[in-house]
Amino acid sequence: SAEEILAQLRAVLCDDSANLALRFRALFSLKHLATNGDIGAVEAIASAFSSDSALLKHELAYCLGQSSNSHAAPYLQSVLSNLSEDPMVRHEAGEALGALGHEESLPLLREFLTREGEFEEVRQTCEVAISRLEWLGTEEGKAAKVRGEDKSGFTSIDPAPPTSEEEREELEEIIQRMELRISILQETLTDQSLPLFSRYRAMFRLRNLVNSHPSLAIPALASGFDDPSALFRHEIAFVFGQLGHPDSVPYLIPVARNKKEHAMVRHEAVEALGSVGGDVEGVEEYLKEMAASGERVVRESAIVALDMVEFERSGELEYALIPG
Repeated sequence: SAEEILAQLRAVLCDDSANLALRFRALFSLKHLATNGDIGAVEAIASAFSSDSALLKHELAYCLGQSSNSHAAPYLQSVLSNLSEDPMVRHEAGEALGALGHEESLPLLREFLTREGEFEEVRQTCEVAISRLEWLGTEEGKAAKVRGEDKSGFTSIDPAPPTSEEEREELEEIIQRMELRISILQETLTDQSLPLFSRYRAMFRLRNLVNSHPSLAIPALASGFDDPSALFRHEIAFVFGQLGHPDSVPYLIPVARNKKEHAMVRHEAVEALGSVGGDVEGVEEYLKEMAASGERVVRESAIVALDMVEFERSGELEYALIPG
C-alpha cells in the first residue's frame, strides 16, 4: 500500500547506519511524493533533520523547497532559525523558503538578513530569497507563474528567474553578436556592485545558453568561481551540476580539490562531477579518491556522486529508491 511504501522510505532515510547513497534514493522518492501533494512525504523528509550529516540535511532542505508543498515551510523556518545548525543547512533552508514562494516567511528572512553576526552565506541567501518572493508579487512574476515560467527547463525552481525574454530581446536589438551578448551577461554575473538577485538572473540565462553555445557560456559561468562569496560560488557549481556538461570538468576539479575552499562549494563541485558521469577521463578516479578521504561533507558527496555515475550506467529510468 501507499502507506507501507511511505513508511519504508522514511525508515531508510532516517537510518543513520544505512548506505548514504540508498538514503539519497529514498529522499528523492519522497520528494516525488511530496511534489504530488503528499503531506506524509513532507513529514518523512523533515523527520531526517535529526541526522548528523550536514550533506543529507542540506539535501532535505533542497528537496522540501523544490516540492512546491507549502506544508514544508514550518520545517524549513525551524531549520533556518536554528543557530546551532550548520550554516550550509541553514542557507539551503532559506533558499528553499524562497523556492516555495512562501510569502509568510518574508519577516523571518528579513530578520536573518539583518541579524548581527550572521554567516555571510546565510545572509546572502536570505537576500536572494527575499528578492525572489518580492519578484513573484510583481506583474512580471505573476505572469511568469501563470505561464509556468517560475520553474526552469532543468526541472528546478531556481533562486532567481533568468533574465526575461523581453529583456533578452531588447539586448538582441543592440547586440548582434552572441560573443558580445555573453560578455555582457558575464559582466553582470561578476559585477559585485550589483544585487545578488540580478547577478543570479544573469547566471541562469548563461546556463540556458550552454547547450547552444557551450564554448562561450561555460567559461563565462566558470568566471563566477573567482567571486568572494561562497554562496555565489556554490550556486555556480550547482548550475554546472544541472548541466552535466563534460567541458565543465576542468573548472570543477580544481574547485573540488581546493582544501581552502568552503565545504558548501566543494560538495556542489563534487556532485556536479558526478552528474557529468564517469565516461569523462579522470572523473571517476577523482571521485573515488575523494570518497576515500577528505572532510566529511566532501567525502559523502563523492559517495553520492559515484552512485550517480553507476545509476547512469545502469540505464534505470529514475534516480530513486522504489521499494518492491
